[in-house]
Amino acid sequence: MPFSDYKTALVTGASAGLGEAIVERFCREGLTVHAVARRHDQLAQLAERTGCIPHVLDISDTEALTELCKGLDIDILVNNAGVSRSGSLLDSDADGIDSQVDVNLRAVLHLTRLLVPGMVKRDCGHVINISSIAGVYNFNGNTIYHATKAAVHMLSRQLRIDVYGKRVRVTEICPGRVATEIFGNVLGDAEEARRRYIDGFELPLAKDVADAVSFSIAAPIAVNIGHIELTPTLQVPGGLSTMRPDDTTS
Repeated sequence: MPFSDYKTALVTGASAGLGEAIVERFCREGLTVHAVARRHDQLAQLAERTGCIPHVLDISDTEALTELCKGLDIDILVNNAGVSRSGSLLDSDADGIDSQVDVNLRAVLHLTRLLVPGMVKRDCGHVINISSIAGVYNFNGNTIYHATKAAVHMLSRQLRIDVYGKRVRVTEICPGRVATEIFGNVLGDAEEARRRYIDGFELPLAKDVADAVSFSIAAPIAVNIGHIELTPTLQVPGGLSTMRPDDTTS
């Protein structure tokens, strides 16, 4: 289904990074884009630059989400907003768990619940879930993030069953390391994050992920692109580590 068959989109986490790039791409394609984020100034600048419709709200606020979606017929839903905290479950705190579950999973479920029935009724729509390779591979740290993204991975698969028989497509985009500010948000130090995770690496940019989203949407209606892993060429996910008992340190 080409872009011309879709009229409206809603993108979360729209004020920066992947969300910002996706909003920019959608606006160039002529869509009416509802851009959702918490940061007023950045969202206002995005609206001025692109013509998107800004909505300043916290997507962990289910009541606010419900009010936002009233009366909206959305053809493309992009669940992009996400947060991460470093560390394993063993050193997590309650707030770290709750914030990641609320944004990365609960908001995704509620937005899907609020908007996808309309797509089914109209026999037209596309859900794009921006997940992560952390949802399908294991590596050290960020345990809660892994768990929430794994849930979005399974939701994306299950949702195709829920909408079976209707022209509603579901695509999960799983980026690896992309040059965005998320690392600074996790570390709390943008300069250190750039030095550690971005400088000197050959990484995809946010616009590359937006291109993957657009590729999925532009496919013919008979084609559902269900899962895309988008990683740097010089990055591989996974790996196997085996430790001898006497290798541990007290």
